[in-house]
Amino acid sequence: MKFWAAVAAVSLLTATEAAAAPQVLQANPSDVNSRNIEGRSFKLAQIKNVHFNQHGKGPRALAAVYEKYDIELPETLLMVLRQILLDIGFDLRARSLMSARAPDNATAPYNNNTGQGEVTATPIPFDVEYLTPVDIGNPPQTLPLCFDTGSSDLWVFSSNTPVSQQGGQKLFHIDNSTSAQKLQNHTWSIRYGDGSGSSGEVYLDTVDVGGIKVENQAVETANQVSSSFTRDEHSSGILGLGFQSINMVRPNKQKTFIDNALKSLAMPLFTANIRKAAEGNYNFGFIDETEYLGNLTMIPVDAASGYWKFKGTAFSTGFNGTNSAISDIVVPLEHPAIADTGTTLLMIPEAIVQAYYRQVANAYDSKIYGGWVFPCNSTLPDLTLYISSYKAVIPGELINFAPADLDDPATATICYGGVQSSRGFPFAIYGNVFFKAHWTMFHVEEKKLGFAPRSGE
Repeated sequence: MKFWAAVAAVSLLTATEAAAAPQVLQANPSDVNSRNIEGRSFKLAQIKNVHFNQHGKGPRALAAVYEKYDIELPETLLMVLRQILLDIGFDLRARSLMSARAPDNATAPYNNNTGQGEVTATPIPFDVEYLTPVDIGNPPQTLPLCFDTGSSDLWVFSSNTPVSQQGGQKLFHIDNSTSAQKLQNHTWSIRYGDGSGSSGEVYLDTVDVGGIKVENQAVETANQVSSSFTRDEHSSGILGLGFQSINMVRPNKQKTFIDNALKSLAMPLFTANIRKAAEGNYNFGFIDETEYLGNLTMIPVDAASGYWKFKGTAFSTGFNGTNSAISDIVVPLEHPAIADTGTTLLMIPEAIVQAYYRQVANAYDSKIYGGWVFPCNSTLPDLTLYISSYKAVIPGELINFAPADLDDPATATICYGGVQSSRGFPFAIYGNVFFKAHWTMFHVEEKKLGFAPRSGE
């Protein structure tokens, strides 16, 4: 009956709404696109950040989503984060971060702050578990960057970044590049949900990703960096793979790397093969059929928002599909969602989250840990999310995200859920908990996503 109590809170789709769900296409790789015979293709492996800090991994991952989309952090989560920072020896008072002033010109598409003035600023350690090497400039300087389909800026720590805001990152030394040209009167600025921000100048330079060179690519160099990023000494910045409309350069938005690289690729697409507890890879310009099972399910993307946005249509839950009749009940629940490789967690509507965790004994939304937690010895049910006709099963083992009460999984008793609520967000965010189960193709030219279950390790 717990399941039905959760279902009662869901607004069910009418038959008409269900019929209006986006049409999908089952496709083989040869059906997706004709190849540019002169184009290039390459596989780019991720690199594990061996210094990734595991302490408070769950609440930090949740806070990072709030920060990224400039949503004000709930007070309970702020309290948890402050304690995590104290635990790792971060002196909040010394950094004067508790009363930072929001910039007068700060704007963001999704911000529920009350306005300008004093805001609470608690730095979130944005440690990135996996990074990808990118060459910038001539001669090339190799920087480890985070590939992020949820943003559209290529920004880096640079020789313009104040020493006080550096944390050991590898810098892009502008003066060492013979091809760097400043884009006059252009700046960039990104504001985060804790009131902090990153900003700087814009240069045009050569960027090489996997042997694909783009000349005159906009490289946003940081003159100011949020302390959230300063703390992650092994990440030198972000390479955004979203659409140009959410690029933060002003007064003129700049094309992303993938936009500029399309003409050089054999196929105008890239794919994400993200693995559990292991380095994955991105493929550009081709489809590796060994990385997934069956045919691709192609769905249209609403690119007007700047994100890889699509519609989730329903869900079901149960223990590996065998937990009595409830595992076969598909509950319609249409919701906007984006595919975001720069987000770790799977953030979905509150009704789905409640329905899922009500299948787990002693799971609860914890103020102490800042999100949904459960006993570590729980056998978690699978969660199935429907994207029109595509049935995306998230194995329960992937939803056991991290220890919560202790850092060591072997001794922890409370664990943090990889599925958390998207309440307060304008859309659900399908992050790496989703991608670890489902190989994903991003077709830039046709503005489509392709999904298929990942093949075995």
